[in-house]
Amino acid sequence: MKTYLSFSIFCLSAVVATTAHGERPNIIMFLIDDQNPSSIAAFGGDTCTPNLDRMAEEGMKFTRAYVSSSVCTPSRYSFLTGRFAGNSHSKLYAEAVGGKENQGLPNFNVALERDNMNVGNVLREAGYTTGFVGKYHLTSKLDFPEFYKGKDGWIDIPKDASPGAETSAQFKHNERWMRRYLQTLGFSWAKNVYPENIHSPYSSHNPEWTTVAALEFIEENKDGPFYLHLCSTLLHGPDKSWRKSMDHPLITGEGEVRSLPKVMTPRAELLKTIAEKGFDPDSHVAGEAWIDDSLGTILRKLKELGIDDNTLVVFAPDHGRDGKGSVFSHGGCQVPMIMRWPEEIAAGQVCDELVQNIDLVPTFFDVGKAEKPNSYRIDGQSLTPLLKNGKAEDWRDHLYLEMGAARATVTKDWSYIAVRHTKEQIAAIKKATPKNLPKAMSYIGRLGIGVRGADRPGFFDEDQLYHLERDPKEMKNLAYKKSQATRMNEMRNLMQQDLGVIGRPFGEFVPGGNAAEPGQIDRQIEIVKQLEIRGKTVTVPEALMKNPVVTDEPAPDDKAKKKAEREARRKARQEAKSNNQEDSDK
Repeated sequence: MKTYLSFSIFCLSAVVATTAHGERPNIIMFLIDDQNPSSIAAFGGDTCTPNLDRMAEEGMKFTRAYVSSSVCTPSRYSFLTGRFAGNSHSKLYAEAVGGKENQGLPNFNVALERDNMNVGNVLREAGYTTGFVGKYHLTSKLDFPEFYKGKDGWIDIPKDASPGAETSAQFKHNERWMRRYLQTLGFSWAKNVYPENIHSPYSSHNPEWTTVAALEFIEENKDGPFYLHLCSTLLHGPDKSWRKSMDHPLITGEGEVRSLPKVMTPRAELLKTIAEKGFDPDSHVAGEAWIDDSLGTILRKLKELGIDDNTLVVFAPDHGRDGKGSVFSHGGCQVPMIMRWPEEIAAGQVCDELVQNIDLVPTFFDVGKAEKPNSYRIDGQSLTPLLKNGKAEDWRDHLYLEMGAARATVTKDWSYIAVRHTKEQIAAIKKATPKNLPKAMSYIGRLGIGVRGADRPGFFDEDQLYHLERDPKEMKNLAYKKSQATRMNEMRNLMQQDLGVIGRPFGEFVPGGNAAEPGQIDRQIEIVKQLEIRGKTVTVPEALMKNPVVTDEPAPDDKAKKKAEREARRKARQEAKSNNQEDSDK
């Protein structure tokens, strides 16, 4: 069976030096934060997003787009490199998980590497002017130690710092620091950059601040070709934080500023428009309409400069909102994505194929006629075959997703999830009290964002199988049903292929190092499912409070049921192991 993971998926043979700039498109990657498809009207959402809706009408809407990891840092790594975050070779990742002999645990522990194998550098070397604006979230002291020394080094600003001139000066210092950092990575230009998520005392979103820089870059490079990586901080944080941010127009990523050019719809006017369209201006719609207005400003500038037709604009979030920190499709890894390029993409196209954020960088290299270095690893494939009508022969039949200790294989109809903790993690889980189990057993080892998916009954199960059409919210785990044994074997085989190409151990699929077989924490799984988990708050039932040890026996009425569930899991694992052995013998 054909797998899409390959080191040589596409070949680019054009000679860039002889290609006229006008023949290559400008490219804008408009990357936002935390967005479900339901927050865009074009994807069926009840909201106010006229510019995104128009972009979908004039371009191509992708209904089965995914990110490979569902939190900011690893996802943004893939948007910038075309690689899975688990294939990061940064010192930061090596320090976190060890060498290739160990199981990978990709989450907030990856960074762009010093070798500059990223989209900004490769396109720059191919003749593009490359710019970066907005949220980065991939810095590394281990990989760039020189940036943390001396008077020009990074300033650690306490979260409880008081607002004022001194703190603003520190924020401004770090923003200028971020420009130098990105230019060292190979970008031609950087401005109005957030090194990480916004934080106190200047934790207000300000899309005008990033939009101003984007417009400046586009204006300066209108003769092209240019590549702009434009990253908003919206829609990160609680819904109400978006509306509250509107009341602080001069709070930016460089602290408090005196003024900003009026480039977007005035905030009060935007709120009035939202109300006139029948929406509550204090609801989630405020943030969704606000980021939409930023996009509209960019599209109008392209039209004004006469470069609209030959500019490829891609809009996508780094992951969903409800299932962050998981490998669920719903609210986690499945995202809304739209492309607009009038010269090459006919209006009103819809693509239902399985695509992923790792595919964007090879697409940009393809349309930009950029030759990647031989040592540049890319895990995705160019989307250009799909741009004509959303279809292509022999397109991939599945996706591979990764998040901490979890992996997923997704086809058009099914999702299989395998959660395999390392030996070290299993030892910690076995020592944990019930109250500490959710943190120890989350895929990324933390509460809050790490357990957002725990509202799904199967979140902690070591094996999970969901039918995405009949069960789109992934609430009914079918992995231990006898009737699904053949399906489970098929999905496990697909995962085994991809894990083999990744080249690191993972559970029983690829033994070795600190990888561990499943079946060692069945009792802990039973207990963690009895807890009430709300963000960072864990409530332990009174029965478990009396004996706060994981060896606690279930209530008598539940014993038979629990025993049957354990036996079903054991048999399913045994059968899967037997099937895998038969396949290897063949």
